[in-house]
Amino acid sequence: MQVDKLKEPLVFHRVLLTVDADDPNSSTRAFQYATTMAHDYQVELCIVSVLEDDDISIFDVMTPGKVDKKEDVVRQAVEDYTTIAEELGVKHVTGLTVGASDVDDVILDKVIPRFKPDLIVCGSDTEDSKHRVPGAVGLRIAKRAQVSVIVVR
Repeated sequence: MQVDKLKEPLVFHRVLLTVDADDPNSSTRAFQYATTMAHDYQVELCIVSVLEDDDISIFDVMTPGKVDKKEDVVRQAVEDYTTIAEELGVKHVTGLTVGASDVDDVILDKVIPRFKPDLIVCGSDTEDSKHRVPGAVGLRIAKRAQVSVIVVR
């Protein structure tokens, strides 16, 4: 055991918070945790939400403006979270939205390489969310990410 390593603090510098625009219950505590950490340690925070494939039906795609409205809802949710984070004193916060896709794939393949976080904070999907398995997105990200992941319940 490397005793000297154990005495070194583990500090994160770039925190990526994933929020689910249609499941605010799962995002609330994760948001609280991420903004507290970003504020207290004065680190960068990126808040991201993805319009999920499951949230768009074939009828939505065929109805003019329907997908745009759903994207607007996701974009507005991220803007709201970003504004609140700034009001809480987080100095370096950015918001990011991604169009319809599989959430964990987008986070892992597009967002992480772009933002380069050293910590990802996810909420645990709640029973009333549209996901088949509560906590599934956070679990899949935790299994595949090359950085630390915290799933907040």
